[in-house]
Amino acid sequence: MRKNVLVIFGTVLAVGMLLAGCSNSSESSSAAREENSYVERTQEPVMQTESDESDEPEVNESQTADLVVRFGDRGEAFTMHLYDNDTAAAIAKYVGTSDWRLPIYHYDDYDNWEVMQYYDIPSRYEIPSAPESITEESAGMVYYSEPNRIILFYQDAEVAAEYTPVGYFDYSEEFLEAVQNNPVLEGWGNKIVVISDGE
Repeated sequence: MRKNVLVIFGTVLAVGMLLAGCSNSSESSSAAREENSYVERTQEPVMQTESDESDEPEVNESQTADLVVRFGDRGEAFTMHLYDNDTAAAIAKYVGTSDWRLPIYHYDDYDNWEVMQYYDIPSRYEIPSAPESITEESAGMVYYSEPNRIILFYQDAEVAAEYTPVGYFDYSEEFLEAVQNNPVLEGWGNKIVVISDGE
């Protein structure tokens, strides 16, 4: 009888330890998944590709004409019209594989921040460049600057620089307000711009 009680007690104890271990493991896995999901939504602004098979995705010509841009994750959609050049085509090809969610780490502490913003593209993407001397920019103009940076002039400006023209937005008061009122991500201190092919 005493032997049976010890066997039952040992079995109950072993099952209890297994359940506690599984529960603890699933709780930590769940917490890790939630934390990773939050980091991906807020901190990881880099492009997530659907397939890593090729750095040079195939894209048909219609995708190089326009891209859709949102200032903030839930911002209003604005169309960025692309120029017919290698730089714009490369950006459209990469965006065609998956949306870009790019950070704006500095939005009010650099020269000319009152008229322009820049968005960092991950360095793993090779984007050709053919810079031109620029002295006057109209509101809504978009340029590429090495290394891997998109420059948006959201106000008219006189800024001397070497940039590659990429495209433009149709300027409007709504566009200006969207850029200026792009919310800072809570807990992170940066803003986000989302660029997609609109599909």
